Amino acid sequence: MQRWEDRFQKEEYAYGIEPNKFLAQQLNHFKPGKILFGAEGEGRNAVYAAKEGWNVSAFDISTEGKNKALKLAKSNQVHIDYRVGHLPDLKFKPNHFDVIALIYAHFPAEIRKKFHSIVSTHLKPGGRIIFEAFGEHHLKYLKENPNVSGPKDQASLFSKKEVQKDFKDFKVILLEEKPVALQESLYHNGTGSVLRFIAEKL
Repeated sequence: MQRWEDRFQKEEYAYGIEPNKFLAQQLNHFKPGKILFGAEGEGRNAVYAAKEGWNVSAFDISTEGKNKALKLAKSNQVHIDYRVGHLPDLKFKPNHFDVIALIYAHFPAEIRKKFHSIVSTHLKPGGRIIFEAFGEHHLKYLKENPNVSGPKDQASLFSKKEVQKDFKDFKVILLEEKPVALQESLYHNGTGSVLRFIAEKL
């Protein structure tokens, strides 16, 4: 946890203030509704969604991340419901959200499956997951270019098989891992192996 507090307490936004490109592209296909952002950090994606007319909720374990997110929301004259803590304690309503966005929401392998199971309960039937994170082939890209960032251990990366298993009660719309050129402020600079997943809750 302290790693993220240290990263987010700096004045500059670690991943910038512009939204993740994949997320922004996907939200263009939806009529705005209720959206939940997991591991949202400094709020760039949540604030973007709020500016686009979404009713936005978000959470993270970092108080510094929340502070930066609320500052960004205020400067953009939008509101986001941002909660700090572990998901089971945050009292989001079940079957409530139209979309759940997990953008580089990497968790230790031992809690990831449980987290995905819990977060899914907050999505309405027919709602969708939008997911982007580093895939299982990312380490070779990280070795070639440390500036692309991402987990340094294989267990914290995502495989298509694992994601499908974690979200087995979903209809898969997109599931792919491919090289993607990233340019997101201080981190995520360069080409990495990125897994993208979109699925609808049955």
